[in-house]
Amino acid sequence: MTPSPADLIITGCTVLVHAEGDDGQERIDFREDAAVVVRSGIVESVTGADRAAGQPAVERIDARGQVAMPGLINCHTHAPMVALRGVAEDLPTEEWFNDVVWPVESNLTEKDVELGARLACAEMIRAGVTCFADHYFAMDSVAAVVEECGMRAHLGEAYFSSQGPQGREKSLEFALRRRGGADGRITTALAPHAPYTVDDADLAATAELAREHGLPVHIHASENRDQTDTSLARHGVTPIEVLERTGLLDVDILVAHGTGILDRDLPVLQNATGRVAVATAPRGYLKFAWPTTTPVRALRAIGIPVGLATDGAASNNSLDVWESMALTALIQKSTEGDPRWLTARQALHHATLQSARAVGLGDTVGRIAPGRRADIVLVDLSGPHTQPVHDLAATLVHSARSSDVRTTIVDGRVLMHDRELLTIDVPAVVRELGERMPALLDRSHGKRIQEYDT
Repeated sequence: MTPSPADLIITGCTVLVHAEGDDGQERIDFREDAAVVVRSGIVESVTGADRAAGQPAVERIDARGQVAMPGLINCHTHAPMVALRGVAEDLPTEEWFNDVVWPVESNLTEKDVELGARLACAEMIRAGVTCFADHYFAMDSVAAVVEECGMRAHLGEAYFSSQGPQGREKSLEFALRRRGGADGRITTALAPHAPYTVDDADLAATAELAREHGLPVHIHASENRDQTDTSLARHGVTPIEVLERTGLLDVDILVAHGTGILDRDLPVLQNATGRVAVATAPRGYLKFAWPTTTPVRALRAIGIPVGLATDGAASNNSLDVWESMALTALIQKSTEGDPRWLTARQALHHATLQSARAVGLGDTVGRIAPGRRADIVLVDLSGPHTQPVHDLAATLVHSARSSDVRTTIVDGRVLMHDRELLTIDVPAVVRELGERMPALLDRSHGKRIQEYDT
């Protein structure tokens, strides 16, 4: 009996795979001259190219000379903020928020959010990002874009205590209504902004809602050392200890940034009864001249996954997770004073499986293996800047660029093929967004959505 055709076969590539060493530690490895067989959006098998040669398929991609990797995951961003890329440059954090970003965000309409999200998704697809964790406003608009363009996303409607109970209720309503949307590609979270903009009562209520409804929480906390020092001076506890005393460490939580995490916070995080993860976005920390970075090594030592992120393009100017991967490896070497940490293979592990775990998808994506969703990118290493290849992991992390991604696949659907975007009309988005810029950037009203005062 002739087997039914696979939906997609990627053949002739080198596949990045995850293996377990003799010491029980997970490791990155590579399988050469391989093929990936996809059926119903799921990886059916990773096999030899010769074995797949005669297997029927609806679609075949000849990926000779390319590396098949799990799609990258942007573990913390504000996708619609690409509309504000470059409007607030060379400013300290407080001025950046209070003088520019929060006044401008008071002008946001759902249409602005939709167009920003559309442009952001185009940028991420072209950079090999297949999934992103977004924490913003008017998230129904973002969810609609995700459904249309084919990406995977972990979405939360952000809120402040200054909005009253309605902010928290809106975040819950969105999370429940959109959970499992886009044929399962959308997962959701409750999204209180931060301990300095959401009071303890609201944080505790959020923890209760998370437990009641089986929802995770996505929050900024200990973003920088100043926030931690201010929290200690005002309240006698760190932001991480605020999360503990309000019950948020008893539920699954994704903490954005954490560059202000102190040694005293580590046992608190280690003893959490919920699943804790941290997202690091190093480019923004450099731009704001923050003196510390996410303590990746210390967090990894206590079993907390650290996922890679970009933050929003208003602070980072980019949604390039590839750059975040290289910067994380380099900054960790400098911070630790140890060239052996972070290695290229460790950086790839953070970019793939650890990032998947950070957004609660560790059993679904993050590796190319039978039973996993087929979120795959193909990377072309034939350019002069990636040749010769002596160490494939180092080439991917330190030599390759996001522009070397040729093909991006989510759930077995090709969203970009040979650098051609198939699901988003970028010129149309840019044109319409440009027409809306004067109204969006107007600050003459003197309003702002919140006060940055940590």
